[in-house]
Amino acid sequence: MVGLGNPGPEYAGTRHNLGAEAVRRLAERCGTGLRPERGTNASTALVRRGERSMVLAVPQTYMNDSGLAVRSLARRYGAGELSRVVVVHDELDLEPGVVRVKEGGGIAGHNGLRSIAQHLHSRDFLRVRVGIGKPPGRAQGVDHVLRRPSAKERQLIEVAVEEAADAVEEIWANGPAAAMNRFNTRS
Repeated sequence: MVGLGNPGPEYAGTRHNLGAEAVRRLAERCGTGLRPERGTNASTALVRRGERSMVLAVPQTYMNDSGLAVRSLARRYGAGELSRVVVVHDELDLEPGVVRVKEGGGIAGHNGLRSIAQHLHSRDFLRVRVGIGKPPGRAQGVDHVLRRPSAKERQLIEVAVEEAADAVEEIWANGPAAAMNRFNTRS
């Protein structure tokens, strides 16, 4: 379970870091924190429930190089089946606060997803998409994702970060189909 974002305090709280926020929130729920893991370009935590285990990770690369960390993590933890790789990320094509689960598909101009697809040589990984909405007017997407949301929008996003963590737990517990049924049928 990989949450995308950019490292460093200048990016904390920006729209582009919602994936990382959701994975950190899930780590907190599981009573752990993420720690840098040598050779992966990521901070990770291994979480166990009964006989099942899950690796939570946040790349320590910039968004455009997320694939470096995801490839290292997939190799280290034997995620040869790409449907076991779950990427949590911000999504311009969804309204702020909306969470959707998706299997494979396009990258919609998202440079983090592009990097992952290039390094894994496939787009067949799962995604938990956290809506941030399109930029207003003629603003560029890059400016929109690297800014912090308004206070009103932040309230919606805080709920969505919790729901994204819920979606990851649902995938872990009951599989992608159950998660899509639960999160993709909401209005």
